[in-house]
Amino acid sequence: MTTLNPYLSFRDRAREAMSFYQAVFGGDLTIDEFGSIDGMADAAEAHLVLHASLTTPDGFTLMASDTPAHMTYTAPSGMAISVSGDDETSIRRFWDGLSEGGSVTQPLGSPPWGGLFGMLTDRFGVDWLLAVNAPA
Repeated sequence: MTTLNPYLSFRDRAREAMSFYQAVFGGDLTIDEFGSIDGMADAAEAHLVLHASLTTPDGFTLMASDTPAHMTYTAPSGMAISVSGDDETSIRRFWDGLSEGGSVTQPLGSPPWGGLFGMLTDRFGVDWLLAVNAPA
């Protein structure tokens, strides 16, 4: 089996972001720190996230890490994570969670093609597209 998973980069906020995403989507979160590997980071950055992985009950896997100070960090740009499905209750719950503290680009509403669709940027600067599929 081959998988495709979003992998987000942060500057010192990966732990906070991944805990937020766990609160929104549920699931199991694992976090490995730079300090867990000898020589990976100086003492000031040992607590930063080397790798985090969130596996949700819906089958999503979202990964992230912090970018150490000696590396160039570029905020997310030109991409979005899309979540869609038939379960309107779940999509609305995800929308409510992700939009908390973020900014709504396009409110979750009825697009011309049916169903529901909305766009937002969460409090960590990550863009999301959420959709409830149109009935068949």
